[in-house]
Amino acid sequence: MGRMKLLARLLALKSFSAPGLPYRVRSYSGAASLDFADYEAFLSDVPEHFNFASDVLDKWSQKERERKNSSNLALWWINDRGDEVRWSFEELGVLSRRAANMLSSACNLHKGERILVILPRIPEWWVVNVGCIRAGIVFIPATVLLSAKDILFRLQASKAKSIITNDAIAPLVDSVASNCHHLKSRILVSEGRREGWLHFQDLLKTASDEHQPVKTRSQDPMTIYFTSGTTGYPKMVEHSCCSLGLGMTVGARTWMGLNPEDMIWGLSDTGWIKFIFASVLAPWLQGSCVFAHSKQQFEPTTVLKALASYPVTIFCGTPTIFRMLLQHNVSSYHFKSLKTCLSGGEPMNPETMEQWKAQTGLEIQEGYGQTETAILCATTKGMKIKPGSMGKPCQPFDVQIIDEHGNHLPPGEEGDIAVKIKPKRPLGLFTGYVDDPEKTASTERGDFYITGDRGLMDEEGYIQFIARADDIILSSGYRIGPFEVENALADHPAVAESAVVSSPDPIRGEVVKAFIILSPAYQSNDKEKLILELQEHVRKVTAPYKYPRKASIALLLLNDALLNGSWLLVCTICCCCKQK
Repeated sequence: MGRMKLLARLLALKSFSAPGLPYRVRSYSGAASLDFADYEAFLSDVPEHFNFASDVLDKWSQKERERKNSSNLALWWINDRGDEVRWSFEELGVLSRRAANMLSSACNLHKGERILVILPRIPEWWVVNVGCIRAGIVFIPATVLLSAKDILFRLQASKAKSIITNDAIAPLVDSVASNCHHLKSRILVSEGRREGWLHFQDLLKTASDEHQPVKTRSQDPMTIYFTSGTTGYPKMVEHSCCSLGLGMTVGARTWMGLNPEDMIWGLSDTGWIKFIFASVLAPWLQGSCVFAHSKQQFEPTTVLKALASYPVTIFCGTPTIFRMLLQHNVSSYHFKSLKTCLSGGEPMNPETMEQWKAQTGLEIQEGYGQTETAILCATTKGMKIKPGSMGKPCQPFDVQIIDEHGNHLPPGEEGDIAVKIKPKRPLGLFTGYVDDPEKTASTERGDFYITGDRGLMDEEGYIQFIARADDIILSSGYRIGPFEVENALADHPAVAESAVVSSPDPIRGEVVKAFIILSPAYQSNDKEKLILELQEHVRKVTAPYKYPRKASIALLLLNDALLNGSWLLVCTICCCCKQK
C-alpha cells in the first residue's frame, strides 16, 4: 500500500460490518516470540537501553513487511455507533511516529517531561501512549471520571507540561488551568475546535511519519500512575521503561498464555494500570491483537453479545464484571472463540468461579498484581485451580508471607504478602513514589517489598488474599482511599466529622461506608434529603466512582442519643462499576 493511501486510511474512522466468525487473527509462522523475549537472560543482565515502541512494536512491523502481503492485527476497536478500526502493527507504527513528532515539535515536549492523558477507550489513546514511549515522554494515564479538583491535583503534583483530553473533560481543565504553572499546552481530541487548545487531528495530519526513536535507558521513567492511599492524596507510582515493558513478559506467556493468534479483551478503565497490562504491554509483547469496545457505561449484555460476535480468545475482567455478567443468562450466549478467562484487581469469590464454569464451561484464572508491580501471582493454564486462591508466585518474584519483623512464616499462617528484593531487585517492580522517598522507603522491610496486603500460603505454595493491611477499599476493582471520601464530605457545611470504612458487597466486593457527624445547624434537617444532597456533593467534588450511588440510612444515637451534642448519621455508599 502506498504511503499516502495508508495515511488516508489511518486518519479516518471508517465503519465496517462485523466479520463472520471464520475470521482468525493471522499468525506468524514460527514467531511465537521475538529475540527480545528471552526473559530469563534479562534477569541476570537487564539491557542498558530499552524502548517498547522500537524494540517490540517495530519488530512486529518488520515481520509484517517481510511477509509483504499479509498483516497481523494489533488493534481491533469498535463502538456502539457501528464505527470500527483495525490496525496492523505497521499502521500503528506510522501513527505513533507521527504522534511522537507532534508531541516533540508542536507541543515542545522533551525526553523525561510529562503529559497527562485523560481519554476514554478510543483509538487515539493507543496512538498517544505509543507516541510518548517513542519520544521518551512520560505519560500519565488518568480516568475520565475525574473531577476538576482531581485534575488540578494531578497537574500540580506531576508538574505535567501538557494534557490531552476530549470535549467532555476540556472545560474542567480550563477551569483549573490558571493554577497549573507548569502546564504549557493543551491538546484536544475532538471533531470540533476549542480556544486555547491545539487540535490533535490537525497536528497528526501535518506531522512527519519519519521518526528516530529516542534512545531510552531501561531505568528511564516511562509512565506514572496515581494510586489511592489510606491517608493523604493519591501517590504517584513511577515505572521505568523496563519494569513494565519487559516485566510483563512472564505474565503475558504463563498467566495470559498469549500468542500471535490471540485476541484479548481487557475490560478496565484507561486510567488504571490493569488497562495497560491487558491492552498494550502483555499482548503486544507476544504479537497478539487487542480488542476494545468504546462505550460510556458498562452494560453486561453488550459485553456478552460482543464475546459471542467477535473472535475474542482471551477475556480479562475484575470479579465485579464477572458477577455482573452472571446476573444475565450467560449460558444462552455461544462464545465460539473464547478459550481463556482471566480476573484480577480484587478478590474472586469461589461462587462466581463455579457459576461461570457452569454456564460457560470455562475456568477463571485469577492473577494478582498491583499498581506498583507486574503480575506477582497467578493460576496459569494447566495449574490446578483452588477457589479462593490467587495462584502461585510468578517468575521472577519470590513472594513470601512474612511477619512484622521480616521473618518467613510457615504454611497456613497469616502475614504480610511480600516480595524478596535482596540481594537483587526483580524486574517488574516500580521505581518508587515520585517526590516521596519516605513513602517509598516505608514499603521495604528488611529484604522485602511489602505489598500492603495480608494473606497466607498453603502447603502447595498457593497464596490466599485475606485483606488489605491498611484501610484501602477495593470496590469494583477501584482503589478508594478513605481520606479522599472524607475530604470530599468535609467540604459540605452539614458535615462536622466523618469516618469512612469498607463494607462487604455481593456484587462489588466492597463498598464504602461513611459515618457522619452532622454540624449543629443541620441536626433538624430531613435526613433522607440531606443524604441525597451529600451524595450529589461527593459526586461533584471527586471522581464519580467514589460517590454514594445507593444509600442505606440509619439514625443512631450514642450515649442516649447524643455524641458531643450531634447526631451520628450512617450511610452505606456503593461505588458503581462505570467504564470498567
